[in-house]
Amino acid sequence: MPKLSGAVNISKNEYIFIWAGLAIAFIIGLISVYYKNPYIALFPAVALALIIYLVFLFRDPFVGLITTLTYCFFLHFISREVGGDFSYGLGVDALLVLTWVSVWYNAPKYNFSALNNSLWWLTFGWFIWSVLQIANPAGASPMGWLLEIRGVALYPLLIAPLGLLLLNSEKRINFFIKTILLFSLLAALHGIKQDSIGLTDSEQLFVSNSPTHLLWGKLRVFSVYGNAGQFGPSQAQFSILCLVLLLAVKSWGKRLVLLALSAIFFYGMLISGTRGALFAFIGAAAFAVFLFGNLRVIIIGSILLGGFLGVLKYTTIGNQNYGIYRLRSALDTDDASLNVRLINQKKLSDYLKNKPFGGGLGAIGAFGHKYNEGSFLASVEPDSYWVKLWAMCGIVGFTLWFCMLMYLLGSSAGIIWKIKNNNFKTKLIGLGAGNMGLFLCSYGNEVMNDMPSLIVIYLSFAIIFLAPAIDKKKIQEEEEDNKNQSI
Repeated sequence: MPKLSGAVNISKNEYIFIWAGLAIAFIIGLISVYYKNPYIALFPAVALALIIYLVFLFRDPFVGLITTLTYCFFLHFISREVGGDFSYGLGVDALLVLTWVSVWYNAPKYNFSALNNSLWWLTFGWFIWSVLQIANPAGASPMGWLLEIRGVALYPLLIAPLGLLLLNSEKRINFFIKTILLFSLLAALHGIKQDSIGLTDSEQLFVSNSPTHLLWGKLRVFSVYGNAGQFGPSQAQFSILCLVLLLAVKSWGKRLVLLALSAIFFYGMLISGTRGALFAFIGAAAFAVFLFGNLRVIIIGSILLGGFLGVLKYTTIGNQNYGIYRLRSALDTDDASLNVRLINQKKLSDYLKNKPFGGGLGAIGAFGHKYNEGSFLASVEPDSYWVKLWAMCGIVGFTLWFCMLMYLLGSSAGIIWKIKNNNFKTKLIGLGAGNMGLFLCSYGNEVMNDMPSLIVIYLSFAIIFLAPAIDKKKIQEEEEDNKNQSI
């Protein structure tokens, strides 16, 4: 018999591999038919996709960082739509660990001296303090401590150094900025869909179990995030980021795109019905004006912000729009909700007088309800990340945390002012301003301890602390290019 042209010679081992694959596929098919579950047949494809992903991940840990960022944006959406008893937050832990394993595997490629800065040491010190909270004399539940420490200290400890190691070029920084803007746009569009078209069945169930998202028959939009209190400030942050980035581009087409994105994000902030988002917006805008360090920008920015606040405080313009009405109520000192919060803070102040180290991590809030039921702190709603930390860590721990954040924000300003490349500097101003906005907004809501704000904040800090080295490299490259051109 003539041999076919182009025939492939297959070795004995390859025959065994092929037949083994066919046998496994046949067995999985039988199991799928037996249990009448077609999804079982997808297992080989899922396994293959996972293997391919791990290959890319261990070639470049940056793949893991972007995967983690993506998952953090859509974590709560997946949790609601898929459902079940699985703790989807563990996916963040798994992705961070895998990314760190990949960093270890590729260790010779990285300059670990980049970790020797105040961002790393402060997050490490705060983590050690949080670990010691397990021995807090107030005796809060160890399980509550274990779950609470993840958002309070473990994630910052894992995320910040990953940013310092992996976001080490302007190209990657640009990719990071484009990614978070894309995800925020998807979140805004989904939020608009919730507001104008309606909710999915799982979202309707979520609102039924969280009545504060439906006030006087009006939905407080939460989009793909865990709650409206996370969605609103996040949209405010990115609205300001887009306005700042306008100054870094020369193309009118790009400027129009950024202006449109800023308007969409501002609308997303309004439909969230989250009053605290106003302070994220104003705080980020004011800090951006301050970071520009230009007298003309400061004067114009102050006039615009002052006018914006004046219209909200002293007029009723736009009150027919529920979002504007809710935003305006953030400036009402007689607001009933604000007074309830102040009353709760007075209760906490009396309780914490003789507890300088607080009640321990997990003693208040969601984990307080679940693992410290019956305790005083579990009976009080913190309604604020600042207040929550004060209750858990006492005045000592809260002061340490507050000083750490103020130092990081102050250092960010000092670093940004020294950057020579104006376009790069503008991007840093946008990221730094967003961090300040979320920090201030966390006085009114739990924002910076939940995803995606948490990962965006600490990656933004990492970028800013890396900026001097990147800026120096850009200047050297520009000088070399000029020399080559002159030759």
